[in-house]
Amino acid sequence: MTTRETAGTTTGPAAGAAENPVTISYGELDGARIAVVSLNRPRKLNGLTMAMLRGLDDAARTLRRDRDLRGVILAGAGDSFCAGLDFGSVLKKPLDIAVAFTPNPFARDGANLFQRVCWEWRRLPVPVIAVVHGHCYGGGVQLALGADFRVTTADARWSVLEAKWGLIPDMSGARTLADHVGAEQARWLTMTGRELSGADAVDVGLATETAASRDDAEARARDMLRELLGRSPDQLAAAKELFRDAWRSPRATFRAERLQQAKLLLSENAARARTAALKKTPPNFTRRGTWAFGPGKKSGR
Repeated sequence: MTTRETAGTTTGPAAGAAENPVTISYGELDGARIAVVSLNRPRKLNGLTMAMLRGLDDAARTLRRDRDLRGVILAGAGDSFCAGLDFGSVLKKPLDIAVAFTPNPFARDGANLFQRVCWEWRRLPVPVIAVVHGHCYGGGVQLALGADFRVTTADARWSVLEAKWGLIPDMSGARTLADHVGAEQARWLTMTGRELSGADAVDVGLATETAASRDDAEARARDMLRELLGRSPDQLAAAKELFRDAWRSPRATFRAERLQQAKLLLSENAARARTAALKKTPPNFTRRGTWAFGPGKKSGR
């Protein structure tokens, strides 16, 4: 495999001189061109920074233009696939968050950067397989669900962890969760933040298959791509587009995600959930609908 950096990853705010947070490795599988996109922040369990978000977005756009590409594997370096958004890093630059949260009015789906990072893999005209091991939390779940298929180690840990912070999945997760597990299970996982093993993730529909180890999961992903290489690349692209747009408008879903998340980010109870999560104490919630600031703020009871 040959490796190159994605555009912009070495200049992002969290990218160190010796660390590229997102890389693309190209290689061949039975003579066909494939790419492995790796999250490369292993010391932080591949927690997502703004540099990683931009790197993933750049990687997806780069690969989408490659007409010779036949498949993509999404993976995480080190002990985890992705532990979700690194709040400690991201919150240091609120302006960057505001810009990333703003939707692109000219895009077909109207997605913002957070949503594109996960949804762009659905728009890629080639099969995308995520290899999940270790932690797969929050934004990591949504990134994995952006792939067409997911091979997970049986002992991986999955959670829609936004619930812990008093938030909802807003990186296209409202759409992809319901697609994979159905609305009822999606509501349960979103409301509770329940942690699942990789085996449980397969049982509920979050993942496609389990493997005994990370190496086995990567080997299985390649076997799946090898099987798909026997089909027309145009047929595979058409199948992806058909199922991506068959039921409801992504634009409407993403707009609803942004509106609900914006309200939660300004709420007192989301602030209390974040404080409790950081202090590792039970949260003391107040009345529903209380803002985190201004004359309408009330104390908890």
